[in-house]
Amino acid sequence: MILHQRILQLTLLTCSWLSLSAVIALAHPHILRATDRTEVTAEELLQDLAAVQVVFIGELHDHAGHHQAQLSIIRALQKDRQPLAIGLEMFRKDSQTALDLWVGGNYSLNRFLKDYNDNWSMWEKYREIFEYAKRQKVKLVGLNLPREISSKVARQGFAALPERERQALGNVQCVVHPEYGDFIRRAMGGHGGHGQQYLFFCEAQMLWDTVMARNLADFLKANPEHRVVVLAGSGHAWKFGIPRQLLEQMEVTYRVVLPEIDSRVSRTGIAPDVADYLWLNEGADGWTF
Repeated sequence: MILHQRILQLTLLTCSWLSLSAVIALAHPHILRATDRTEVTAEELLQDLAAVQVVFIGELHDHAGHHQAQLSIIRALQKDRQPLAIGLEMFRKDSQTALDLWVGGNYSLNRFLKDYNDNWSMWEKYREIFEYAKRQKVKLVGLNLPREISSKVARQGFAALPERERQALGNVQCVVHPEYGDFIRRAMGGHGGHGQQYLFFCEAQMLWDTVMARNLADFLKANPEHRVVVLAGSGHAWKFGIPRQLLEQMEVTYRVVLPEIDSRVSRTGIAPDVADYLWLNEGADGWTF
C-alpha cells in the first residue's frame, strides 16, 4: 500500500512537471504595438503582418531567442497562400547560387556550410531557419555586399573606394535621422562623436542599408507575387535603416518588428518612427505560434 501511494505521488509529481514544462514551452509572446504601447496578441500581430509585402525582423545575431521568434513568424506566414521568401543580411548577393542550390535540395550540408561560413558565422544559431527554408522550399535571398567594401568604407570613408565602385554604388552620404545617428554612436561604443571616425562608420552603415535595400527592391520587382521576411541586425531593421532606403527605391507596404534590447530600443522608448512592434525580453526565449 505504501509503495502504491509512493508510485502515485511520483506519477502526479511527474505529470505536474510535464504540465508546467508545456506551459513554459508554449508561453505566448509579449508583443508591444509601437503606436500606443499596448500589448497585442500573436494573432493580432500576424494578421497585420499578413497584410503587407515586406516584414523586417531585427535581431542580435548571437541571440537564440531572437531566431526562434523569427522562425515562428516565418512558419506562420508560410501558411498563407502568398509565396514567401526570406531576405538575408547574412548572405551576399553574389552567393545567391549557393542559396538556390540549398533550397532546391541539390547541395549537401557540408558543401553549403563552406558557402555559409564564407558569408557569416554562428551556424547553430541559424540552422533551424535554413533547414526550415530547405524543407518548405522557401526562397532565400542574399542581400548583402562584399564585406571588404563595407570594411574599407568604415576605416577610410566612401571616398576611399575606386571611382568605378563609387559610381556603381551610388552617392552614399551620412545623412541620417538624429536617433539613428545616436544608434550608430552606441554601436561604436559611444565613441566617434561627429568626427571623421563617426563619419566613416556612418557612411559604411548607410552603404550597407542602401545596398541591401537595392537588392531587396530588385527581388521584389522581379517577384511581385512574393512576401519577403527580412532578417537583419536590429539597427539595419530599424525604419531609419533598410526600410527607409527601400522606400527610396519603390513603393511597398511593410512592417518592422524589433526585439527589446537594452540601450538600443526599449518598451519605454519605442516609437512608431522606429518600429511597428517590439517583442519584449520576457517573451524572447519562448515564442510559439
